[in-house]
Amino acid sequence: MKRLNKFFVTSALAFCGLVLAQVPSVPSDINSDKNAEAVPVEKVALSPKEQIEENVKRMKNDPVLKTANWGFVVYDTHKKQVITEYNSDTPLVPASTTKLLSTDASMALLGGKFRWITQLEYSGEITPEGTLNGDLFIIGSGDPSIGSGKAGAASTAQIAADYLDKIKEAGIKKITGNIIVQTAVYQDVRLELPEKIVWIEHNNYYLPVGNTSTVDPKAEKIAVKAKSVFDTSKRYFYQSPFTHKMAFTEKFDANSLVTSIPAAPALLGNTLRAKLIASKIPISGKVVTRVTDPNPEPREFLAKYSSPTMVDIIYYTNQHSDNALAEALLKTVGFYKTGNVSLESGRETIVRHLEDKKYDFDGLTLIDGSGLSRGNKVKPISQVKFLAAVMKEKYYDDFLKSLPIAGETGTLRRMFKTSDNHGQIFAKTGTLNGVKCLAGYIKTKSGKVLTFSLLINGYRGSVEQVKSKMEYILEPVVNL
Repeated sequence: MKRLNKFFVTSALAFCGLVLAQVPSVPSDINSDKNAEAVPVEKVALSPKEQIEENVKRMKNDPVLKTANWGFVVYDTHKKQVITEYNSDTPLVPASTTKLLSTDASMALLGGKFRWITQLEYSGEITPEGTLNGDLFIIGSGDPSIGSGKAGAASTAQIAADYLDKIKEAGIKKITGNIIVQTAVYQDVRLELPEKIVWIEHNNYYLPVGNTSTVDPKAEKIAVKAKSVFDTSKRYFYQSPFTHKMAFTEKFDANSLVTSIPAAPALLGNTLRAKLIASKIPISGKVVTRVTDPNPEPREFLAKYSSPTMVDIIYYTNQHSDNALAEALLKTVGFYKTGNVSLESGRETIVRHLEDKKYDFDGLTLIDGSGLSRGNKVKPISQVKFLAAVMKEKYYDDFLKSLPIAGETGTLRRMFKTSDNHGQIFAKTGTLNGVKCLAGYIKTKSGKVLTFSLLINGYRGSVEQVKSKMEYILEPVVNL
């Protein structure tokens, strides 16, 4: 019996083995390349917008930007909407992208054709022997470029040499008086003068004489046309505090001057005096400066020097990121609108200009015109909306041309050299220790003009490292 049971068990085991042998074997490692056939994974192509967002995502964890405070936005100027952004509503230090505000305000408030004039005149009489019994006058207007060579400005020596030639042409061989250096404001075609100061018209410029606190509204008259050049009556001009229009009065009693005005070009006066002596034209007097001149004596015109145009000055300022010119522009617009050449009046004028244009600059802190101060703060979203609005202004083309071009000009000539963005980005750079910024326009391959702002504060690493990260973030934008 035992043998019979053993026979059945053995038979059953054999049968099970036979059945199992017919079942396909399962590999022990389902991921084995040898036992499993590889399935190709199709790579998903990202849209330009998705690629930008992917690049931003990677940069959030990049060692250079991981601990930085930064914001980025790309803006559609036609649809007036954000295409993509990161942290764009945070006020950040803009560095030299601040110059976008000071150069825009200069173009808007003074005009691209604006020039500073420095004029040479004389008083008194010239005798038949060539003796000038009177003074020479150098009338300056606050030219920030004079003598610097910037934007094509002439040197002090060149201007003095031209003045010397005109003095000789007038037959002057000896001068008994002084060289008086004085500041004035030259007449603008729009008949606009500083708002809080009274000026006396003298030929084609205005000399400061007082403030508007004592102006009698009954005596003022709206200025429409300039008087005849043959009219010798005095007229005192100002921006009316009552009507806020250009006005004048024929009587003004107060002569106190309570405002600052641009520094007169005293160096030019000293240079001219040295050239006169070297040319054997003796001059008895010295170089003196004068601010207030309520009763100017009759004078004769000899020569004038015109600065480069505002377009040229702004081009140089943005291409070279010139801090001195940017600060001068801020103070100049303040002076021409308020009669005060202070930093504060410049800031107030630019902020008022932004408000008048209804630009969205919530969160703006403006300390200077150059961007040197770390107290300046601006939101990336405000910058792109502002740049988009400037596109509607008549001076936009000149403003755009003033900006460095990626891989080609100015402070952008060494960035985007091998990128698709080469020649497509027109932007203002900004650099401080630990701060790197870029804001401006980009022309896409599809023909659109977008605005963008990339402000990075507190990065780690070198300037070259953060510049490469900026190029990486912006690389896909040209394909939008």
